Amino acid sequence: MKNNTLITLLLSVFIALLGIGIIVPVMPIFAAELGAGGFALGMIIAAFSITRGLLQPVVGNFSDQWGRKNFLISGLFVYGLVGLLIPHATEVPHLIIIRAFHGVGSAMIVPIAMAYMSFLAPAGHEGRYMSYLNIAIFCGIGCGPIIGGLLSDNWGLPSVFYTMACLSFLAFILVILYMPGQIASDRQGTARPLLSSLHSMLGNSKTCGILLARYTTMIIMVPSMAFLPLLMSQWQGSSGLQIGIIIACRTLVNALLQIPFGKVADKYNKLLLFLVSSILLALVILSIPSLDSFLQMAMAYLIMGTVEAAIWAVLGAYASLDAKKYYGHGTMMGVFSFAMSAGVFTGAVLAGFSMDGWGIAWAYYVTGSAVLLLSLLAVVMIFRYDRKYHLTESG
Repeated sequence: MKNNTLITLLLSVFIALLGIGIIVPVMPIFAAELGAGGFALGMIIAAFSITRGLLQPVVGNFSDQWGRKNFLISGLFVYGLVGLLIPHATEVPHLIIIRAFHGVGSAMIVPIAMAYMSFLAPAGHEGRYMSYLNIAIFCGIGCGPIIGGLLSDNWGLPSVFYTMACLSFLAFILVILYMPGQIASDRQGTARPLLSSLHSMLGNSKTCGILLARYTTMIIMVPSMAFLPLLMSQWQGSSGLQIGIIIACRTLVNALLQIPFGKVADKYNKLLLFLVSSILLALVILSIPSLDSFLQMAMAYLIMGTVEAAIWAVLGAYASLDAKKYYGHGTMMGVFSFAMSAGVFTGAVLAGFSMDGWGIAWAYYVTGSAVLLLSLLAVVMIFRYDRKYHLTESG
């Protein structure tokens, strides 16, 4: 039963995230056709991020009390409805509302899937199991834009959103049919209220360090993805294909290295692996403005994907261990996912203000410096806790 649950969960997450990836390249185009300008596009993105970020801890905590399957089913159903609704939006406010609804569904999928994986992971294999989920996420998001572009070119924008709906409903049916209802109810009915759990988390410096690390390493997502076309457009002879290849280098190497780094995180010193990886990540971000060729940028993004694979594996293992020991899988993963969303939002603000004030290079200098400094602070918090309680790990 455990293997069937694992396969169903990973396949469902892959299908759902494939649906999300499909709409990535066409959503701005569709919004622009409705008359959206820069501010409106920002609101469309923000609506999704705000509802998802705020609801993730709440949904995670409720799943510890009531079970997870129904939340996952509801989230996938919302995704399907969103795919059906978007083509019928006729004004920008309609699209903002739909995307806010989309965020509600997202809050019930990835954090719940992370909670499932945390519960299913045998002791000592937390990093490896969280890596399985990361592969499903990265492969879904990474493959989606190619399919979305092909659909849009051949059958128009609505076909992209309807395909997303079909994929989401397919995952919805898979979970209903093959996911056991009680597999992740280990704390059902015994979980503490969310505010009580948050209070405990704030009083645990190691948990705070883990959440700070997750928040910090997500700061670079917007400048490293959304700003790359702007930066490369300053080069002579750069193309959209080159930009796509560079982004694919990062995503694919991240997916390929998840399991190897998951095993390393389970076996060796997690904190040292995070420290080295986060420093390298910051240095790569700081170096990006000085790169001036396709090969240099591709190499930088390959390195970025490699160290991010290590970071995702380490932090996923840390979060899973804390979930088992203290807070419940849903609660911990909900707050962990909120930290991710907050990091992306912070990075967008820092990068945007820096670019407007001093130029695009400063978007990388500011966010890279923030990653370096805050990662070191997170390492200190985790190390001091481990030393105080004699819990320094070798695996």
